[in-house]
Amino acid sequence: MDKSIIRNRLLSLEAHDLEAAREAYRDYVAAARVDRSDTIDNQTQAQAELASDLSEALDAPVHLHTDKLAKIGAIDFGPKQKVEEGAVVRFGGRSFVVAVATRAFDCAGVELMGISTEAPIYEAIADRMAGERFEFNGRSLVIEDIQ
Repeated sequence: MDKSIIRNRLLSLEAHDLEAAREAYRDYVAAARVDRSDTIDNQTQAQAELASDLSEALDAPVHLHTDKLAKIGAIDFGPKQKVEEGAVVRFGGRSFVVAVATRAFDCAGVELMGISTEAPIYEAIADRMAGERFEFNGRSLVIEDIQ
């Protein structure tokens, strides 16, 4: 599998999620604005304060997706012999790309899921090679392939 396609797909997914997070942030910021030319009652003020609080909470996903985009851009997706960042790993009949955490996604007809180097599963598979066995959540699994 051409890993440049995987890299581009990851970038596309994160860019889409970043734009959705930005849109949600903009919507809440707009709702937090109070028209100062009108009389402001307690309910209007309370709703504006709640929307302001929510907009601050929605700021975190914007930063998260921005950070993920930067991380993906910095990863070497070249061929790998062991499990490390930029590797595509197959075990348990499923394929994973070691980069950033993602939901399952299709890439050139293959279903992948992104895992972070901070994920518990990564700790179990880090630096292993194809054919090696590992334990995770009480299950014994074998690394079927690494690219």
